[in-house]
Amino acid sequence: MDVVRYEPGIRLVVFITAFLLLAAGEALSPRRARAVVRRWRWPTNVTLVALNTLLIRMALPLTAVGMAVLAEQRGWGLLHAVGPIPVVLAVGIAVLLLDFAIYLQHVLFHAVSILWRMHRVHHADIDVDVTTGSRFHPAEILLSMLIKFVTISALGASPMVVLLFEVLLNAGSLFNHANLRLFPWLDRVLRLVVVTPDMHRVHHSAWGVETNTNFGFTFPWWDHLCRTYRAQPAAGHEAMTVGLTYFRDPKYMRRDTTLLQPLLDGDGSQTSVSDSFRTSHPGDR
Repeated sequence: MDVVRYEPGIRLVVFITAFLLLAAGEALSPRRARAVVRRWRWPTNVTLVALNTLLIRMALPLTAVGMAVLAEQRGWGLLHAVGPIPVVLAVGIAVLLLDFAIYLQHVLFHAVSILWRMHRVHHADIDVDVTTGSRFHPAEILLSMLIKFVTISALGASPMVVLLFEVLLNAGSLFNHANLRLFPWLDRVLRLVVVTPDMHRVHHSAWGVETNTNFGFTFPWWDHLCRTYRAQPAAGHEAMTVGLTYFRDPKYMRRDTTLLQPLLDGDGSQTSVSDSFRTSHPGDR
């Protein structure tokens, strides 16, 4: 199969299907009452999806799958260097290491001030639902793709595996951000192998201690291994405050102010680019 040719269609079908199913699930069985009505948030979040998709297609000469094709053609990466290994093993290693790279990147985007300024656009959503899973600033999306190019080149994952991982990552992000009520027993079972909505919602707490936990996107194991796992929010899922302690005014839900957030301080005033490079710490969040 021509993976590069069919990649956009495959990813679009999976995205739309997952989005519609999860949005329906949220309507039928929501986990939390909404802080604001969807019409205040969804237009901005959906616009970011469209804008980011257009940016990647226009600004970069290839996608993650395209980079995997290039690496395969030129024999780049660990998996090409070690020689032939069983397909199942190669797929497992590649998916796990790609997911671990996403975990490390996520931690980095919280730890470094200039990166946090981009990533906090994702955290500024004062409700967490299926649309939050794709709410990222264009600068973060572009930088994340460049990091992914380096990771794919170093690893040597096959194009088909990269496509599989991208589909899992995108669908998983929609799922673990969904405002979806799961049976407690089902959540306990699922979070043994995947990041569930209740697990990831803790990460979207406005309390910095909780914000800096549960960084995993697809698999929960990295948080356990790296001791960043937190089972539940201290205030409970219904009572916890989601988002940030700042950017809570309705004006920050607009498209223009959302795109400008990396350049704004917590009080809404504009900061210089040079000031953005100062070292941050969890208390800033």
